[in-house]
Amino acid sequence: MFNEEQDYLNNDKFLNNQTVNRLIKIIHNNPNNIVKIFSLLKLRKAISIFRVLDLSIKKKIIKGLSSIKKMELLNNLSVNDRVYFLENLPKSVLKDLIKYLNPEEKCETLVSLGYPKNSVGRLMIPYYLAVQETWSVQEVLDYIRKEVKNSDVIEIVYIIDQKGKLIDDIKIREFLLVDPNTKVYDLIDGLSVEALNITDSEEKANKMFSMTNRISLPVIDDQNFLLGIVTVDDILWVLNENYREDFQKIGGMEALNQSYLNVPLYKLIKKRAGWLILLFIGEMLTTTVMQKFSSVIEKAVVLALFIPLVVSSGGNSGSQAASLIIQAMSLGEVKIKDWWIVMRREIICGFFLGSILGLTGFIRVIAWHKINLFNYGSHWILVGVTVFLSLIGVVLWGTLSGSMLPFIIKKLRGDPAISSAPFVATLVDVVGLIIYFSISCFLLHGTLL
Repeated sequence: MFNEEQDYLNNDKFLNNQTVNRLIKIIHNNPNNIVKIFSLLKLRKAISIFRVLDLSIKKKIIKGLSSIKKMELLNNLSVNDRVYFLENLPKSVLKDLIKYLNPEEKCETLVSLGYPKNSVGRLMIPYYLAVQETWSVQEVLDYIRKEVKNSDVIEIVYIIDQKGKLIDDIKIREFLLVDPNTKVYDLIDGLSVEALNITDSEEKANKMFSMTNRISLPVIDDQNFLLGIVTVDDILWVLNENYREDFQKIGGMEALNQSYLNVPLYKLIKKRAGWLILLFIGEMLTTTVMQKFSSVIEKAVVLALFIPLVVSSGGNSGSQAASLIIQAMSLGEVKIKDWWIVMRREIICGFFLGSILGLTGFIRVIAWHKINLFNYGSHWILVGVTVFLSLIGVVLWGTLSGSMLPFIIKKLRGDPAISSAPFVATLVDVVGLIIYFSISCFLLHGTLL
């Protein structure tokens, strides 16, 4: 296979006989010959490859292609694939590439680029099968035979009035099972049509697809005019991209927007350094708290033994809560207006989770002291109670802050995913230490302190 691959740079037949996955590997293994390899592909194969490549590779391909190849590729990409690529380019590059589009494609692309980011308008395909309710079934079938070559999605036929407003949608099989002379209005069931608005969010589109079990949904404007359709494969593509970005943000870094191995090392460091510096500065506050209570630690060194136990429990509970709420928000299960309901639930959860961990910690102090694994001193009961109450307070704070931060960031029009586990853990570390030492000073004053 290795010797065979040595010939592929000049062998278009070899390249076009490969699967998409195999071609992607070939492209990744030959970064210096990407443009040459891509230019030998047939148009359909090139489009299939282009849409799944990383943005950096796409830029390299477009930059290196001849004007004719560039025009051919850009004009034959689906509108949403083209928009997804163009919207991530600098304005100067975008202006240069727009000129390669024919008038119709240019108009559709510019219209799509005008819709809000992450809206249905950016995903919409302006090609669909639409007929009027006064047509006969035979006219519909003749129309489908004529237009099917221009549409990849023919499962649904949309019924519109003379002005172009959406009336209903009917599965194509319904037209095949009735007399050809039947009028379309006789097939309309009168039920409301499930449709997306042009300004709806990707999250709403995902939720509607999951509820309707459809492969495509119509897109309308505020006046109910049919503008296009959104397909389920586009939604799945968006979900995959959003999942990758959110997962990276939850890990405490900027989204890479391309695969790990293709990210230049300097950019990888840059993407990670910003958050690490911010989190490091946040963790420096824990040092300040420790210094503030240094006299307490000097008098009762035993308290220092439980700092990792108490603080990490709060961070873990906060990360749990943040992850749950971020996921619920992304699925549309929880909205900003639900913050009070979430807060009440998390207060209850935090109290009981803290009590469970606190009781475990209390039992641990008693057990270790009784079986002589460690001597906690003459006030070991008070030490156990301190750990018990501290864990309740810290875990309660962790669940509360972890669940509320996504709401606050969403309200400020930010991405809830940035209230990541490291960010929540840093916040809980600082406040958790204050809670722990405050409870210690209150309970142990006059004894150990």
